[in-house]
Amino acid sequence: MATKMTAAKRETGKPHSALTDLRGEGNVPGVVYGYKMETTSIVMSEIDLIKTLRESGRNGVISLDIDGKSTNVVLSDYQMDSLKGNFKHVDFLAINMSEEIDVDATVHVIGESAGEKEGGVVTQPNREVHIRVKPNDIPDSVDIDVSELEIGDSVSVSDIRDKFSFEILNDDDFLLISVTAPRTEEEMEELETADEGEEPEVIGDNEDEAAGEEKE
Repeated sequence: MATKMTAAKRETGKPHSALTDLRGEGNVPGVVYGYKMETTSIVMSEIDLIKTLRESGRNGVISLDIDGKSTNVVLSDYQMDSLKGNFKHVDFLAINMSEEIDVDATVHVIGESAGEKEGGVVTQPNREVHIRVKPNDIPDSVDIDVSELEIGDSVSVSDIRDKFSFEILNDDDFLLISVTAPRTEEEMEELETADEGEEPEVIGDNEDEAAGEEKE
């Protein structure tokens, strides 16, 4: 069952300060596009947005009520304020519940590997996989049991492709999990020496402007 959320249509073409005012009032500007839907600019309460995403999950289906008309959507993209940590803009994709869609699903490691018990380290080079699935079948996560992995073992998409009912779109050699040997004292000393020699990165004040103009 889709989680419900309410939004309102938003006028476009207004000065940039209008978006700033919306956010200052606790709202988030956004856009909806996709199945049987003209691209529509919207605005919603940030509190409602956060609550809805907590209930539905990153890929959950949301029944979005826009001025009294409900549309099934999923979160397609979003922008966050790097300083304040709040939402700046969200994109929703209107979907057909009977057709498959492409989404990113989080890889979740289950259990403690045999290699870890021997001092090995489990790493996740890639924490998401791209999958094709019907909206009602989108998983909360792609769970992978690592309990039998020894030091030197790894898990790629080819190892799990046939274990799930949905289609994984990544290449077979897309690496998800590996168990490596613990670092030696010499390696740790080399890393510490390298870190001490690095100069801190300076981030400019105009980071948002350098990234491009914000969506209207």
